[in-house]
Amino acid sequence: MSERYQCSEQMLERALKTIPLGSQTFSKSKTHYPYGVSPYFLQKGAGSHVWDADNNEYIDLINSLAAVTLGYNDPDVTRAVQDQLKEGVIFSLPHSIEFQVSEKIVSMVPCAEMVRFGKNGSDATSGAIRLARAYTGRDRIAVCGYHGWQDWYIGSTSRNKGVPKVVRDLTDTFIYNDIDSLMKIFQDWPDQVAAVILEPMNATQPKNGFLEEVKELTHKNGAILIFDETVTGFRYANGGAQEYFGVTPDLTSLGKGMANGYPLSAIVGSEKIMKLMEEIFFSFTFGGETLSLAASLAALTKYQDRPVINTLNTQGQKVLQGTRSLIEKHNIRHILSISGHPSWSFLLFNNVNRYSQWDIKTLFLQEVFARGILMIGTHNMSYSHSDADIHRLLTVYDEVFSIIKAAVDHEKLEKILKCTPLKPLFTIR
Repeated sequence: MSERYQCSEQMLERALKTIPLGSQTFSKSKTHYPYGVSPYFLQKGAGSHVWDADNNEYIDLINSLAAVTLGYNDPDVTRAVQDQLKEGVIFSLPHSIEFQVSEKIVSMVPCAEMVRFGKNGSDATSGAIRLARAYTGRDRIAVCGYHGWQDWYIGSTSRNKGVPKVVRDLTDTFIYNDIDSLMKIFQDWPDQVAAVILEPMNATQPKNGFLEEVKELTHKNGAILIFDETVTGFRYANGGAQEYFGVTPDLTSLGKGMANGYPLSAIVGSEKIMKLMEEIFFSFTFGGETLSLAASLAALTKYQDRPVINTLNTQGQKVLQGTRSLIEKHNIRHILSISGHPSWSFLLFNNVNRYSQWDIKTLFLQEVFARGILMIGTHNMSYSHSDADIHRLLTVYDEVFSIIKAAVDHEKLEKILKCTPLKPLFTIR
């Protein structure tokens, strides 16, 4: 048992007795954190910093998988939730805050004319798929990227255990920035595709009018275009990536950025499609839970009143440029690179010599965790990340990149690594 993470490891041992993987969320579980060199439980957060079960302090670049956009315990959000708590959490009839938040979203998101709430991104993407199937009378779905745990999507990936083959066979995967791969799906299944769903951007910028071509091809073939903006919504722009890129879909799923960490998601879109919500079944006992909606109203209002998006971009650009400079300084382009949007950027590790990208990433995590940086490969920027935070991050990268170069180029990674390397766990087909 490691001294630095002793309490975390004891808690993990206890949690594993009653919780599969010891976590409610796959991406927060031990599968992503190498044992012996990682924290496993966080106890508190404030702004851009968090403290683990052993009271180690970190600058957090994960921000609850990009769900915390303003920073932990944002005072305006906390105050709104406290005020609402005094009135009640859930009632026997709707509360007015439901339409207040809906109106706010309609005023911000280009495609939004009507809104229905869920709790997770998977609720929203799956509801949008059901809506598209009902509207078109078709069954097949074309997907690109990650869209949650529900059968219709996860059956198309390597994590498809428990999903009936008849469901798996209704989902076809196309390649981002490759319009021909989407065209082939329409050619193979004429008049059968209900919807095309994709993240408008992940690690790679859309090229050569790709999003515009996707929209044109989708509509030409009578299908519905869905943007999964679970991450990019209220992050790339107040109106999401659709505002940022100027391409408006038929439906959009929103999630992480809506309520600064409170459980809330939404399907939004054109009225002619969204009105079908009155006929399909998409309903939750906690869909109108007021604390999350109060948090959302406060967060969305703050996005409009404060330079949140500009700050995410400005600070994130410093991370992008600083990291690129350090990659050049240490001459490690063959080992790793950085890409993505300033508010949501990605460190990409390569296979080098006899080491896999997972071996190298494990060493990277070991070293950044020990230096007080919490991240698992992406920089999920928050409004709270200060210049001091970024200076510290880049100082740590300067130290760690030097270690990685020596370990990989001189093939001595095993001597430096204090744990078993991570293994690949999830492959999108």
